Amino acid sequence: MLDILYRDDCLVAVNKPSGLLVHRSNIDRHETRFAVQLLRDQIGRRVYPLHRLDKAASGALLFALDADSARIVGLQFERNEVHKRYLAVVRGWPPEAGVIDHPLSRQFDDYGRKCPIGSPPDALPAVTEYRCLACVELPEAVDRYPTSRYALVMLTPKSGRQHQLRRHMKHIAHPIIGDANWGKGVHNRFFQQRFGSRRLLLACTQLALHHPRDGSALSIAAPLDDSFASVISALGWNGIYDRC
Repeated sequence: MLDILYRDDCLVAVNKPSGLLVHRSNIDRHETRFAVQLLRDQIGRRVYPLHRLDKAASGALLFALDADSARIVGLQFERNEVHKRYLAVVRGWPPEAGVIDHPLSRQFDDYGRKCPIGSPPDALPAVTEYRCLACVELPEAVDRYPTSRYALVMLTPKSGRQHQLRRHMKHIAHPIIGDANWGKGVHNRFFQQRFGSRRLLLACTQLALHHPRDGSALSIAAPLDDSFASVISALGWNGIYDRC
């Protein structure tokens, strides 16, 4: 069963586990389990997904329970009025804080199909704010250096492009650990062997929006799941993300 973080007559939020698709996609045609289907069966009613969360990521995932709520909150997402906060473990030590302003083009269409080969889609504005919460240096030569550096970062996307956080962290040379597409295999394999982590270390830990019924402020928090939390503990970062 999915862990329900919040529920009322209009909305329901769950803590999506890593490895679960939000809905059916041509990217993973073999998959038979989807968050939309699982939640519908769990609560016994139709649900409307309001945003996307990568299959490999975990964290807060919001659904509407009726068409009007879906329309109202969907517009908030379209206008980038929903505040989203993520935590990630990245390679290297980023600056203490910064803004990544780097346009991104679409890679897949709305059905999960790769965009046709030919003239590439236009790049669209994309902005991510980040803050470095903690750093660690391990006395192990994972790559070409005698030690290995990693950091815990808080990411706040100001736009909603495809795979924005993963691509933006790659752009500033601090890819997210466990990212098979934009990460670095040698570091991903190190985390598998050293910490037993076989997932993307990216999680949506907070959503803040206006309730569709009365416009009141609504904040939904998602705790890290055990697979992510165990890595945080092993790196000595317990409690740090709770204070951000």
